[in-house]
Amino acid sequence: MKRFSRLFAAAFAAIAVCVMASGAALAAGELKIGLRCPLTGKWASEGQDMRQIVSLLAEDVNKAGGVNGQKVVIIAEDDAGDPRTAALAAQKLASAGVAAVIGTYGSAVTEASQNILDESEIVQVATGSTSIRLTEKGMKGFFRTCPRDDEQARVAAGIIKGKGFKKVAILHDNSSYAKGLADETKKELQGSDVSLVFFDALTPSERDYTAILTKLKSAGPDLIFFTGYYNDVGTLLRQKKEMGWDVPMLGGDAANNVDLVKIAGKAAAAGYMFVSPPTARDFDHPAAKAFFARYEKTYGSQPSSVWSVLAGDAFTVIVDAMKKSGKSDAKSLAAALKKTPEAPVPGLTGPLAFNQKGDRIGDLYRLYIVSPEGEFVMSK
Repeated sequence: MKRFSRLFAAAFAAIAVCVMASGAALAAGELKIGLRCPLTGKWASEGQDMRQIVSLLAEDVNKAGGVNGQKVVIIAEDDAGDPRTAALAAQKLASAGVAAVIGTYGSAVTEASQNILDESEIVQVATGSTSIRLTEKGMKGFFRTCPRDDEQARVAAGIIKGKGFKKVAILHDNSSYAKGLADETKKELQGSDVSLVFFDALTPSERDYTAILTKLKSAGPDLIFFTGYYNDVGTLLRQKKEMGWDVPMLGGDAANNVDLVKIAGKAAAAGYMFVSPPTARDFDHPAAKAFFARYEKTYGSQPSSVWSVLAGDAFTVIVDAMKKSGKSDAKSLAAALKKTPEAPVPGLTGPLAFNQKGDRIGDLYRLYIVSPEGEFVMSK
């Protein structure tokens, strides 16, 4: 990542500058960009951070003259992290006349509204939606700044095998994301010397997981791989400690939220491992460091997870596509985004480029371990 620092220092700052006026110029006035995120509900911390990061970046762009002379206006809609609310949020953004949509968090939430934005001919850049099938549908205007579950599964399986675990229990929550990651990891472990001693689902957001933990313990695993979200991870860790069971636990990138430690408690969270793109403090190029320092000064803390940071990257690539094409229609934006492999766009999380399916190019995943102090420490 350090080899890109020189590029980031100059080129990332240039995102906030009006670059060119080739092609059909955008009309004067306001340019609306939609943001779909969970501002309420169990993932509200993710949504609040998404809005704050995008707002700061939009502020920078507008101070530098906007996008081809237009002021950027962010139109945020709350999907509450709920597929049932997602469709209405997407419809509202389409009706508001946005040029593109950023978000959202959660594969099932994204999937519930994909068709609405596609049929409305609005480019969508998802941020925390890693399910494989989202980019296998052939939607020409769908992109994402986060990686895919099959890549995450490959990394997770490599860690499981590399650390010498032999009897693994895989637990998921039946969501599009968690079930997909569980299935892909199961495939990756087939043919190895790792035995799968348990594969089942829990009911998410329950207060008491004693029954499923007892069932897991009877299977005798030397590792639990739970692929669900941080709120349930925290509850499982706390209740696992309460029952005196010290089996190691591994998670996926939906565990990457500091609220996990608040829910579990530092003692129960210590030693927990998860696979994820880096957290905000671990992106070490100068532009990212400067941005996160300003974020902390403005809001009093760092972003709670990487998913809100990926929303900032979505804003960055949308603005870059508008500047380079001089247009804001879906066809022009999609064409510009698919040209990014020729010249990756500097983002907060690194170089941003997309393949023809709309998936991000490049490996972001790292292994994190929770320290006794409750810190997320990236394994070297």
